[in-house]
Formats: sequence, C-alpha cells, structure tokens
Amino acid sequence: MSIANQQVMGYAFLHGLYADAYFPDRVVDKGRKILLDLCERIEAEQPSDLTALYALTEAATKQFNALEGEFEAAGSEIETVAREEIAEDFWFVATAYGFGDAEVEALIAAREW
Repeated sequence: MSIANQQVMGYAFLHGLYADAYFPDRVVDKGRKILLDLCERIEAEQPSDLTALYALTEAATKQFNALEGEFEAAGSEIETVAREEIAEDFWFVATAYGFGDAEVEALIAAREW
C-alpha cells in the first residue's frame, strides 16, 4: 500500500537525525520506515478515535524500542535530541491524520528511550 496523505508524502521524517552524523543513516532509515509504516496502518485501519490511534502508535513505539540496540551497536543512542525528534514526528503523524488533540506522551507512552 502506498501513502495517500499528501501532507505526509511531503514531510521529511527524522530530518534532524539525518542532519547529525552521530546518528547513522542506515539506522535512521529504519526509524523512518517505522513512521511510514505507521502512516500506512492509519490509512488502512482508519482509527476512529484516540484510543484506536494510540494502539497503532504503541506498536510503532515498541519498534523504536527494539531499534535502540541498533543505534547502540553503531555507537549512537536514542538520546535527548533523538527522543524529541521522534516524538515530534509521531505528533506530526497524528495531526496529519486529523488527531490534533492527541497527546504526545500518550502517542509514545510505550517508549523505553
């Protein structure tokens, strides 16, 4: 499935991480894919409320949790800058799909980073 939301298609996910050599692009690429997969799931499942959206973002957050080990193996980590960038992109996704009332902390409540 491809993403239909034009706002999402024009968005540079994890831009700040790509701009910082501390974060290896090959690992950041995996994080970008997690976010794009989340967008595809939102379009496919069309969550009707925040509870349904949070269930989708929880699964994506857990994927980021698993990615932490790859950052560490590459000499990096999901630290303050990365946490903020990832959280901001989760909020962007929520608002792009009409959930402007989503709470950032609820979107990434399952995070371990």
